[in-house]
Amino acid sequence: MADIRAEAVALLRTLTGDRYAFGLGCFDRLGEQVASLGARAVAIVSGLGTDWGAPIHEALAATLAGAGVELAGELVRGAGPNAPRDDVYRLADEIASAEADVIVSVGGGSGIDAAKAAVAYATLGERFADLDAYFGVGQVSRMLAEAGRSVPPLVAAQLAGGSGAHLTKYANVTDPATAQKMLIVDEAIVPPRAVFDYRWTASMSPAFTRDGALDGVAHCLEVLLGATGEVLDRAKPVCLAGIELIVGAIQAAVADGRDLAAREALGLGTDLGGCAIMIGGTGGAHLNSFSLVDILPHGRACAVMNPYYVVFFAPAVEDRLREVGAIYQRAGYVTADLSRLAGRDLGLAVAEAMVALSRDIGFPVTLGEVEGFGEAHVQRCLSAAKDPKLAMKLRNMPVPLSAETVDEYMAPILDAARTGDFGRIRNMPRPG
Repeated sequence: MADIRAEAVALLRTLTGDRYAFGLGCFDRLGEQVASLGARAVAIVSGLGTDWGAPIHEALAATLAGAGVELAGELVRGAGPNAPRDDVYRLADEIASAEADVIVSVGGGSGIDAAKAAVAYATLGERFADLDAYFGVGQVSRMLAEAGRSVPPLVAAQLAGGSGAHLTKYANVTDPATAQKMLIVDEAIVPPRAVFDYRWTASMSPAFTRDGALDGVAHCLEVLLGATGEVLDRAKPVCLAGIELIVGAIQAAVADGRDLAAREALGLGTDLGGCAIMIGGTGGAHLNSFSLVDILPHGRACAVMNPYYVVFFAPAVEDRLREVGAIYQRAGYVTADLSRLAGRDLGLAVAEAMVALSRDIGFPVTLGEVEGFGEAHVQRCLSAAKDPKLAMKLRNMPVPLSAETVDEYMAPILDAARTGDFGRIRNMPRPG
């Protein structure tokens, strides 16, 4: 494990450079990261009024003061789970009304996602009032260019291993009225500075730890399977190291939240997942998770769906699945000789290993086990897959789908995920 940790640290330093401070006990570097961008800050924080949040907020005040950064008013309450639209509007108002040089977001993935969206809306909302216009690829940059504006800098201090929001160009925002999550994908919202002190993750509950860890696996796995050419060459070592770290540490981290070695491994692994989605992109499981927000946390939804997509993708990605399978084999979840398996059979072996890990940590392994799941969720998933603003997820898959082929191939995957019957998945015929 020491070798893979050293490899992960080297990869992260290469990919993020000086803009990112990470590791155990690095939170005091947040002040210098903020001071490099401005002297007066708005601070948006998670955990206001909680026992777990108090020491973090005290440390925030100390590091900002030590770097000569003045707070523009009181701490601002961050967004709720899944970054609801109303929280984005509220935070945008706070940002727009403050006289500040820089915005600091201290929270988990949802808090940072909402802050990224709010920074964009605070800059552009007066001219582009419809938040729906911000969703999709590059829409914020287009509007900034049209308006002749730029977003104020955002420094992201991550508190939870999983989303990689502090490192990425993605901001997920949910409409509670429809229970559908939508996505902003734009280089303009990448935080120019970030900090992640892995020791803060010791306050994560076992359930939150599981969700974040398998969200990190999903980022690495979906990018690895979907990438091609030069993108695959760059992504492969990042993705495999991330999966190895997370699969190897998740049980220890869940068993003892104070196990800082396990917390560091999860932090490094999920950070590599964040870097992976800046190299490539996620696919089907992430797309479906956006339609399951009312019944499943994001990481858990991805963990349920990914084994079924592995079986669907297997004939197209045999070489990569063998390497993923080897990681699960080292963790004790594969007994078969993977070198003798090919195509769908190889996919089944890897999928079954992923299901076994989920069972071991107490996750559901079918949608049918999830309270509240019903046919409306299937239809929501299929409808979202046909939305042009989410089409990048279909294109990112190693077996790409289109709006015209979603019903033919995604519907059976969802049916398999509902029942646990891999036999319901229909593999797409290979060309030639």
